[in-house]
Amino acid sequence: MTQGDFLGIPATLWQSLGLTAELALVTTVILGVVGLPLAHWLNTSRTWAAPVIETLVALPLVLPPTVIGFYLLIAFSVDHPPGSWWLALSGRSLAFTFQGLVIGSVIYSLPFAVQPFQVALRAVPRELLDACAAHGAPPWRVWTRVHLPLASRGIVAGLTLGFAHTLGEFGVVLMIGGAIPGVTKVASIALYDEVQRLEYPGAHAFAALLLALSFVLILAATLLRRRHPAP
Repeated sequence: MTQGDFLGIPATLWQSLGLTAELALVTTVILGVVGLPLAHWLNTSRTWAAPVIETLVALPLVLPPTVIGFYLLIAFSVDHPPGSWWLALSGRSLAFTFQGLVIGSVIYSLPFAVQPFQVALRAVPRELLDACAAHGAPPWRVWTRVHLPLASRGIVAGLTLGFAHTLGEFGVVLMIGGAIPGVTKVASIALYDEVQRLEYPGAHAFAALLLALSFVLILAATLLRRRHPAP
């Protein structure tokens, strides 16, 4: 064990875990802000675009992460928007930055949050919402005071799944972020590098920690969903 190790895990791996936690937290907040209105719109919209948008949201469930990462890398380049827009605003490339990782993580984790959101929102009886509206409550008040609170368990489950999924990202973040220590080198990439260097003791301890964290998060999401069954 070298100086700076804790629980058999080198300090560099702890740094990558801290960066991953920061990425997961920021991503989860954005998933809540973007995903909840999107889930509500997908549940209620009768336009032709709704099934198309829902399919696009679900694509990360089946597409190889490297495919998503490749097209995001092209989009983040200075020759294409939004990469060119970001360059004009900030003066630097969007690729291989923490901000780029956040955008990629939100896109890649979106279905893991939106689909549980949809189930939770649909589980609230429509008759109850209509009764609130019939008593004169404006739509925004019905949404914030009735709909969201009654769907809260499923919403928290979706946020937990989004957070957990971000912890385990590899292909997308590798394609658009590389492995810059302290900037884009997240836990999954750091673990891969440890294995490539044949540093198995540290890799084993780190992998066990990630396994335990993932198990706890998925267990929490499962318990929340079991207590909030769909009708």
